[in-house]
Amino acid sequence: MTDMALSDVRVLDLTHHLAGPFCTKLLADYGADVVKVERPGTGDPTRSSGPFLGDDPHPEKSGTFFYLNMNKRGIVLDLKSSEGRDAVKELVRDVDIVVESFRPHVMPGLGLSYEVLRKINPSLV
Repeated sequence: MTDMALSDVRVLDLTHHLAGPFCTKLLADYGADVVKVERPGTGDPTRSSGPFLGDDPHPEKSGTFFYLNMNKRGIVLDLKSSEGRDAVKELVRDVDIVVESFRPHVMPGLGLSYEVLRKINPSLV
């Protein structure tokens, strides 16, 4: 197998719903190593979107979620906890790109603004 276009790129995926996960799906499809972060309990909201395997509306059977997140690795972190935020900061040390789809005030409110993350990893996009 030949190297894929983005095989040397690492991505931290802090997206949810449709647009953000589709963006990181494309990066993963081109070979990027994408780590998807989901919230505890409910996970990504698309887990409750059909169609569902066997018409069983279960969060582990959402075709929409599977489509948007294939080729990604996953982790559950509570970004509202100091442990979750510390874990994100640790992950940021080793990635090239952070993709997030929160409203503008959320990441700075969590202490995870671009400026904060860039201090941890100066080459971060």
